[in-house]
Amino acid sequence: MRTGLVSIVAAALLLTAFPARAHHSFAAEFDVNQPIKLTGKLTKVEWFNPHGWIYLDVTNPVGTVTNWGIEAGAPNALTRRGIRKTDFPIGVEVNVEGYRAKGGVPKVNGTTLTFKDGRNFFLGASEDQKTPASPGGTETPQQ
Repeated sequence: MRTGLVSIVAAALLLTAFPARAHHSFAAEFDVNQPIKLTGKLTKVEWFNPHGWIYLDVTNPVGTVTNWGIEAGAPNALTRRGIRKTDFPIGVEVNVEGYRAKGGVPKVNGTTLTFKDGRNFFLGASEDQKTPASPGGTETPQQ
C-alpha cells in the first residue's frame, strides 16, 4: 500500500514538471526558422521574473503601427551583464533582432537590441537559439 502511494505521488510530481519545462522551451513558443529584425520606438520595459519584456512600436511599410513584445533574459542575468532597466529610455528608436513567436502574434524572443548610437545589448532570452544572420527589413521575417 505504501509503495503504491509513493508511486502515485512520484508520478504526479513528474507530470506537473512537464508544463514548467515547456514554458522554458524556446521551441514551444518561438520559431528558429523565423528570424526577424525590427526597428521601432521603445514604449515600455517590464523588469521582473521569469523574463524581462521590452515593448516597441513598429511601423510597417504601409504605415500601420504594431506594438511588439520582446522577451529578454531574466532580469538577474541581464543585471549580471551590466544591463539595467534604466538603459532603455522610453521613446528612443532601437533595432531588435530575434525570432518570431509561433502563431503570428507580435512577439519576439530577443537576441540583440541596438541603439542608434551603436550601443548593443545581448538580450539573452534563450540559450538554445542561433543568432539571426541575414539582414531583414522592418517587421519582416528573414528568409
